[in-house]
Amino acid sequence: MIRYFIALILFPATLFAQEWAPRDSDVLLDQATLDTRLRGETIVFFDNGESRFFEDGRYTYTYANAGGTGYGYFTIGNDSTICIEFVTGFSRCDLYVIDASGRLTIITTTGDRFPTLR
Repeated sequence: MIRYFIALILFPATLFAQEWAPRDSDVLLDQATLDTRLRGETIVFFDNGESRFFEDGRYTYTYANAGGTGYGYFTIGNDSTICIEFVTGFSRCDLYVIDASGRLTIITTTGDRFPTLR
């Protein structure tokens, strides 16, 4: 019985221990480079969703096709990551890389890749 209890306690910890899996061809960005590239800018994804990084640390994601907007605040890590704390209490961190084609690509903790248009 104790073994099952310990396994249940440790299971969520393994979910949060996910590692990003960049490809060998991906280029990681240092904090200063990522900050310069994104602060005050908007990036557009292939589905026309838009991430906007305001100068003061605010963040919005506007879904394509009038799907609404999520609001939050971003912080840029020194390991090519950006973490966003949404006003709803949800938070996420993603890895931002330059892929082999030269595009800025966002990699989620589950390994999904989202290249940007610019």
